Amino acid sequence: MDAGTVAAFLAVDLLLVFTPGADWAYAITAGLRNRSVLPAVAGLVAGYAGYTLLAVAGLVVIVASSASLLTALTVVGAAYLMWLGGGVLARPATPGASTEPMAASGRQIMLKGAGISGLNPKALLLYFSLFPQFIDPAAGWPVAAQTGLLGTLHMVSCAAVYLAVGVLARTVLAARPTAARAVTRTSGAMMIAIGGFLLVERLAG
Repeated sequence: MDAGTVAAFLAVDLLLVFTPGADWAYAITAGLRNRSVLPAVAGLVAGYAGYTLLAVAGLVVIVASSASLLTALTVVGAAYLMWLGGGVLARPATPGASTEPMAASGRQIMLKGAGISGLNPKALLLYFSLFPQFIDPAAGWPVAAQTGLLGTLHMVSCAAVYLAVGVLARTVLAARPTAARAVTRTSGAMMIAIGGFLLVERLAG
C-alpha cells in the first residue's frame, strides 16, 4: 500500500470523523465529567476495533449483505442510543460532577462508548463501503493487512479527534455550569434524534 493511497484514505476518513454525530455527543458529555474523557474515548475506539477485526476476518461483507441482520443491528443500536440520550436529558452533566465511584464510573463510561460505536450500523457500512475503495488485491500487501492498516488509522483518527472534543468541552465549559447543562442536553437530544433517524430509515426501507 503506497503513501498516496494512505494519504487519500486519511483525508476522506478525517472528513467523516470531523462530522458531528453520536460519537461527538458522547465525547462532549463525557468531557463534562471529571477525568472521564479517556475511558469514554477508549470505549468509542474499542467499538471500532471490533469492526476492524470483523473487516480483517472478512465478516463485514457477510453482515452487510444480510438484510435481516442489518435490521436487527439497527434496531438494537438505535434503541440503545435513544436510551442513552434519554438518560443524558434526565441527568445533564455538570463540570466535575460524578455520582459513582471513579473505578465503576470509568468502566461504565467505557462500556457505553463501546456500545455507541459498536452498535451503530452506519459504522459497519463505513467499513464495508469505504475500505474497499482503498484496498488493492494486486498490491504486495495481503488484503487483511491492508484492511488492518486502514482500520488502525481510522481508530487513531477517532481517538485524536474525540479526545480533543472532550477536553475542549471540559475546558471551555468548566466554569459555565448553565452552558454545560445546555450542551449536555443538546448532546442527549442528538443521540435520540440519530437513534430515531436510524430506526425510521431501516424500518421504512
